[in-house]
Amino acid sequence: MSIMYQDSTSTQINEAMQRAYAAFLEYRRKSGQEKATFIRTIADEIEALGEVVIETAMRETHLPAARLLGERGRTCNQLRNIAEVVAEGSWLEATIDTALPDRQPLPKPDIRNLLVPIGPVVVFGASNFPFAYSTAGVDPAAAWGAGCPVVLKAHPAHPETSEMVAGAILKAVEKTGMPAGVFEHIHGADFEVGKALVMHPKTAAVGFTGSFGGGKALFDLANQRPVPIPVFAEMGSTNPVFLLPDALDKEAEKYAKMYASSITGGMGQFCTKPGLLIGIEGASLETFSAILAAEIRQIQPVAMLHPGIAKAFRTKRDDVLGQENVTVEAETVLSYGQDDGIPSVASVTAAQFVQNPALHQEVFGPFSLLIKCRDKAEMQEIVEHLEGQLTCTVIGTEADLSEAADLLSAISLLCGRLLLNGVPTGVEVCAAMQHGGPFPASTDGRFGSVGPHAIKRFVRPLAFQNFTNYLLPDELKDGNPLGIWRMVNGQLGKA
Repeated sequence: MSIMYQDSTSTQINEAMQRAYAAFLEYRRKSGQEKATFIRTIADEIEALGEVVIETAMRETHLPAARLLGERGRTCNQLRNIAEVVAEGSWLEATIDTALPDRQPLPKPDIRNLLVPIGPVVVFGASNFPFAYSTAGVDPAAAWGAGCPVVLKAHPAHPETSEMVAGAILKAVEKTGMPAGVFEHIHGADFEVGKALVMHPKTAAVGFTGSFGGGKALFDLANQRPVPIPVFAEMGSTNPVFLLPDALDKEAEKYAKMYASSITGGMGQFCTKPGLLIGIEGASLETFSAILAAEIRQIQPVAMLHPGIAKAFRTKRDDVLGQENVTVEAETVLSYGQDDGIPSVASVTAAQFVQNPALHQEVFGPFSLLIKCRDKAEMQEIVEHLEGQLTCTVIGTEADLSEAADLLSAISLLCGRLLLNGVPTGVEVCAAMQHGGPFPASTDGRFGSVGPHAIKRFVRPLAFQNFTNYLLPDELKDGNPLGIWRMVNGQLGKA
């Protein structure tokens, strides 16, 4: 059991936000090198926590040591990746259009532009990633990289882990001489705590990873403010997988085993878990279904992240299984406890899926729904009835793909990441990754929450017109003193 932490009071929240804003006025002026040193030091201090933080996270989340060690490594790698980009500086998109005083009929002024931080960012820790999407996860790292302080609301499912990581961050603040208030740590299980953070006048943006209900509630609150602010909420997805016939004819067993593992890995508690499998009726789909069912029956149930998630999983799973014409294909035959996930797969026809929006909702946990289409036309119709997704996957051979141009084009409109012949679980931390998608997968599909481009959620462009060179930020000065890539009079370079 976790230590119980008292919800922060309105006074404590206000004081934290005021400190964060005071820190913003100083931190935004820090150089890229200074910010990068701070972010790298956070990674060092998290690693210095050693095994104790892993043991604490295991106790709070039921996740195994190997998973948590990997996640901590990913978190530190992402911090260092963002630090490297921040130190280099080209991400600021410095753009210069020099003056043309003799232009007719009107002279052209000197105009220079770059991205600047927007202010304190409130981040809500995620339940399913106690490191990578929580206290020093991607949202805080991106905000610090942008030049914004972070006010972090710890997730009540793993508050001790959050406290330990918060301590590591505060050590980094002290070691690198960052302003007090560049990181604030808030506890609160009550929705009113989150509401107070979003509605505070010093809050400039919100980062969130979690359920659709939670993210949409924060988004709505932010738009009710006298001054609305952006909410970058990643809210989950059913991550549909389109199983094309030639691929299943050739490798049904391979893909069935691959997807049994992807559906149930981590007890299905990944936002990229494949929750919909879509295929065309026939012998190869029957083979795929039979092997998938056999694999699912032998998956060992384990405890989910916390009892609330286990209860929500069973409620949503039972709701789907209770819908008319839904067939249970398989359920684990191994015993399970009250807080365990129940690995399972069900099926429904394409026509029934299209007619029943209740079947379109994410079931967070080890469950997937197989949709059986009569032909390619029905598969195309499924695409037209799906909402925005984090990922979509196509399983197909060259023969399949040569006839699937229209299907691929339609699928690409749905998602932030389109995969071929793989599984959506596993999100690589790199500049090319897109982790986000059209609503309702996220509140703003133009941005992602993984990799250095995540920084751009917490900045805005600022143009300087007719400024004397010494008054400009170094990134915009004549001579390019930082040696970064810039766009100068339409030409990208380091001149």
